[in-house]
Amino acid sequence: MINITLPDGKIVESDGPVSGEDVAKGISEGFARNCVAVEVDGKLTDLSTPIETDASVVFITTKDEQGLDIMRHSAAHVMAEAILNLYPDAKLTIGPVIEDGFYYDIDMPPISEDDFPKIEQEINKIIKAKKPFVRKTLSKAEALDLYKDNAFKTELISELEDGTISIYEQGGFTDLCRGPHVPNTGLVKTLKLMKVSGAYWRGDSERPMLQRLYGTAFFDKKELKSYLHLLEEAKKRDHRKLGTALDLFSFHEEAAGMPFFHARGMELWNALLAYWREEHKKAGYVETKTPIMLNKSLWERSGHWENYRENMYTSLIEDFDYAIKPMNCPGGMLLYKTKHHSYNDLPIRAGEIGLVHRHELSGVLSGLFRVRAFHQDDAHIFMTEEMIEDEILGVLQLVERMYSTFGLGFHLELSTRPEKSIGTDEQWEKATEGLRAALDKSGRDYKINEGDGAFYGPKIDIHIKDALGRTWQCGTIQLDMNLPERFDLTYVGADNQRHRPVMIHRVIYGSIERFLGILIEHYAGKFPLWLSPCQAVVLAMNDDVAGYAKEVKARLEEAGLRMEIDLRAESINKKVRDAQLSKIPLMLTVGGKEEAAQTLAVRTLDGKVKYGVTIDDFLDKVLPHIETRNPDLVEF
Repeated sequence: MINITLPDGKIVESDGPVSGEDVAKGISEGFARNCVAVEVDGKLTDLSTPIETDASVVFITTKDEQGLDIMRHSAAHVMAEAILNLYPDAKLTIGPVIEDGFYYDIDMPPISEDDFPKIEQEINKIIKAKKPFVRKTLSKAEALDLYKDNAFKTELISELEDGTISIYEQGGFTDLCRGPHVPNTGLVKTLKLMKVSGAYWRGDSERPMLQRLYGTAFFDKKELKSYLHLLEEAKKRDHRKLGTALDLFSFHEEAAGMPFFHARGMELWNALLAYWREEHKKAGYVETKTPIMLNKSLWERSGHWENYRENMYTSLIEDFDYAIKPMNCPGGMLLYKTKHHSYNDLPIRAGEIGLVHRHELSGVLSGLFRVRAFHQDDAHIFMTEEMIEDEILGVLQLVERMYSTFGLGFHLELSTRPEKSIGTDEQWEKATEGLRAALDKSGRDYKINEGDGAFYGPKIDIHIKDALGRTWQCGTIQLDMNLPERFDLTYVGADNQRHRPVMIHRVIYGSIERFLGILIEHYAGKFPLWLSPCQAVVLAMNDDVAGYAKEVKARLEEAGLRMEIDLRAESINKKVRDAQLSKIPLMLTVGGKEEAAQTLAVRTLDGKVKYGVTIDDFLDKVLPHIETRNPDLVEF
């Protein structure tokens, strides 16, 4: 007799080995149809795998995120079979699941999106056939023989330890795979090819160039439709296009991956940093600045020369090696050491808007999202162990205030000690519990990522959610036990003895360039008034009122507004249209009538117009709106 324990504690008895699928059918046929895989005593496996001893089971269904990943893994196999049916000489390599879908790297002649319809037609045949996914095991020698005509697969197999190797069959198609898979190809439901690009085998430019075919799959056609709509909306909001259209920034071959910010872009940049400085001053931070280039001895001491050298730009100066900093932390350590510190000095909260450079391959550069030169809003907090909880809580409160100003929701993840780490068990326990206690006190839900912390300490990752529901990992809070040790940082305690401080690394914007890119897409270029690069533009009806238009601009600039003026010999409709395309929140039209009455005609981005507004009334309405960083449109 075998006892199967269900998640609710109920026990199902079986006279002999039983599959997860049979157990699911015992619950109900409808439930079984929605099952994708099953965890048996915590091990994820196919529904068809026999359960031969007493076990606890958890079913993975089409409603679970893990179920979607399993199905997409199966979808990659379906796509691979379709490719081999149409291109028999193609050689498969690897096909992992990624965010929002999957890809498969294939050695084959180049294809384009024009080929997608015939490939999708073949895919749909395989889906409709509802071919079962059947797991089989081979010895390493048998697997090498099976794939003797595929150098890519044999390379992968050769690197595996000796023992059994699993493959999956669906009809006549076979692929090397650990699994698990959905019961049959029919559960893929809907699969769409998204794009194709070139990719070197294993990312090595010395190896063969392959075709990387991307796809996505959903259990429901409505979900696919919603996803495609989201992609179309995201295209409209693409920060690279909007950055050009709004005259914010540009990229040039002379400095690949290093953005050039235009005048409007700098206004946006400065508004963002002014808010950062204001909030950090309120929170008790001081601002510091460290050099952009430091010598090799510092990077050896910090561990970067050994572990991060390939990502650093270096130079030889007077026979000494120097490196442009890839991060700000080591410089912050030197600043701390310029003074002797007492426990009464702590905590020290030191922030820096530091320009860093990291070498990225040209193929992964992507607008402001992936660059080689960027600024980080680093802060290093030096404290005693007893201060951990309060300081973490303070950072979380600052995070909440700042993100809420932009209308960005967020969720938190706590990453704990990895297998490879430094420090004692006691240090890790104190640090982790300090983070956990602060998270609990914050009242926010959080997810635990076991073993995903940095080698020098546990961390909290902060994932923001934008207007399209996309998530971005920007902020992070890390406890560090490594650098204070490496740089021999100390403070004198109440016992008049020297002690090692605990240090927090934290960022809120993260990469400021990347955060700007996120904001551009979040707002679709329509920034709230307080953040807008140009808050108002004066539009002169004709040359006769150019003098009054200039007076209005000067008066509003004196009051602190970021202003522009349009004196071109164009129609007023053309000027209004151009201002709307530039997403300028307030358009102030002045003609002879307005000059005579010393008023303005105020147009907002939603198309509403208010005539006869005096400059004083305009400022009384606008200035408080800006001061409070109100996210809504101003109403007149």
